Amino acid sequence: MQLYPAPLAKVINELMKMPTVGPKTAQRLAFYLLQASREDVARLVGALEEMKEKMLFCSRCFNISDQDPCGICTDVSRDHHTICVVGDPRDIVALERSREFRGTYHVLGGSISPIDGIGPDELRVRELLERLKTGDIRELILATDPDVEGEVTAIYLGKLIKPMGIRVTRLAHGLPMGSDLEYADEVTLARAIEGRRPL
Repeated sequence: MQLYPAPLAKVINELMKMPTVGPKTAQRLAFYLLQASREDVARLVGALEEMKEKMLFCSRCFNISDQDPCGICTDVSRDHHTICVVGDPRDIVALERSREFRGTYHVLGGSISPIDGIGPDELRVRELLERLKTGDIRELILATDPDVEGEVTAIYLGKLIKPMGIRVTRLAHGLPMGSDLEYADEVTLARAIEGRRPL
C-alpha cells in the first residue's frame, strides 16, 4: 500500500534530493506546499525557473551572478590587486558577511581530492593562472576550506604561484579543521582574514 497519493509522493521524493532534507523535512515541506495557495506555489515555481534561467557563472571569477562580469568584479571601489581564492561560491557569501575583505575573488569549483578523482585539471586553476599573468595582482589569499582537501589545494597553489613573485597568504587559524567556510560566523571569518599568514 502506498503511503501518499502519487503526486504528493513525487514532491516528497524530489525534496529529499536536496542537501540536509530528510524524509520528515520533505514531508513537512510537501504538506506546507499542498496547503499553500496556488498563487504562493506559482510564485515559488516562477522564482525557481527564473533562477535557473538567469543565473550564470562570472567569466572572470566564476562566482554565481545574474550579470557577466559579476558585480564584485566590476565594482571599482574594490581592491583589484588582491584575489581571494575559494572553493565554492557559497564561501564568497560567508566572506562578504564578515565585511573585512574588499578585494576580488576566484572560485576554483572544489578542492583537490585524489580519492574523489579531482585533480588540479578538474578545478579552475588554469583560469586563475591566466588572471595572474596580467601582472596587476599583488596578493593571493588562499581561503580554501580548513580540511585535508583544502590544505592540499592551498599547498599546491602556493608552490605553483610563489615563483611568480606574488605574495601568497593563507587564512589564519581560528577556523576549525574539518568545517566549511559557509558555516563560520562573521567574527571568526573577520579574524581569519585579518590574521592571514604567508604560506
